[in-house]
Amino acid sequence: MTPEEKNFLRKIEAEEKIEPKDWMPAEYRKNLIRQISQHAHSEVIGMQPEGNWITRAPSLRRKAVLLSKVQDEAGHGLYLYSAAETLGISRSEMIEQLQTGKAKYSSIFNYPTLTWADVAAIGWLVDGAAIVNQVSLQRTSYGPYSRGMIRICKEESFHQRQGYEAMLALAKGSPEQKAMAQDALNRFYWPALMMFGPHDSESAHSQKSMEWKIKRETNDDLRQKFVDQTVKQIEVLGLDHPDANIKWNEARGHYDSSDLNWDEFWSVINGNGHCNRQRIEHHVAAHEEGEWVRDAITAYNEKKRAKKAQRAA
Repeated sequence: MTPEEKNFLRKIEAEEKIEPKDWMPAEYRKNLIRQISQHAHSEVIGMQPEGNWITRAPSLRRKAVLLSKVQDEAGHGLYLYSAAETLGISRSEMIEQLQTGKAKYSSIFNYPTLTWADVAAIGWLVDGAAIVNQVSLQRTSYGPYSRGMIRICKEESFHQRQGYEAMLALAKGSPEQKAMAQDALNRFYWPALMMFGPHDSESAHSQKSMEWKIKRETNDDLRQKFVDQTVKQIEVLGLDHPDANIKWNEARGHYDSSDLNWDEFWSVINGNGHCNRQRIEHHVAAHEEGEWVRDAITAYNEKKRAKKAQRAA
């Protein structure tokens, strides 16, 4: 083992952050790029299903809150792309990987938002699942990723609260509104559980990520946390739990629940979800339409640099 490898492992064991200029194994760098870029893609693609409802929000207050939330998601994508760039990959490379299907994003965003209750369910369940995962990522071993997650978690916590508040308003509203809330819960509960990824035994990256402390908790442990915390939340809403087999297990200290439809999970992951093609097509169109803005910024910065060099001469 080289001195660099020994120092890297020492830092990991001592809970010291790995910084961009530090030596790191090539596989550690590759694993981080995959995870952080996938996280960034998820934030950006995740703007679409909610953004679809900005003009149709039921009140001015709901519209303002949703607009702010979608803007936050764009900011999260920016933080994460910036963190990934410190590992030596360019923004354009990451965008190309997303648009060509080489890179993945969270499967949950390939489901359509059919009603306003779906927007509430996304805020409550999807952002709630994200928080369960991301709280532990505040302690990830890579410094820029860890620091970015601290700010992201604060904003995601607001997103989850506003989603639950919107869901509560529907659940305690008219019979039609309550039925809409129940329908949204039934459709988004299972995909939210799939956000944590495959079982640990089937995950290609979990073991090494855990060893290097990129991930701090396993997929199955995080999924169990989410299952446990949502039971009481569903009871407060007065809605029926989508899992008829949910039951407290005194010996385990956790709720037992049904297994997921893994065929559906892998189908969506592999590009066969309800909205996979639509999400990427929309992203490509928006990226192409914004090219002139990026070109203008580049030209302006080059002009500033040229003037500065001329003055210095």
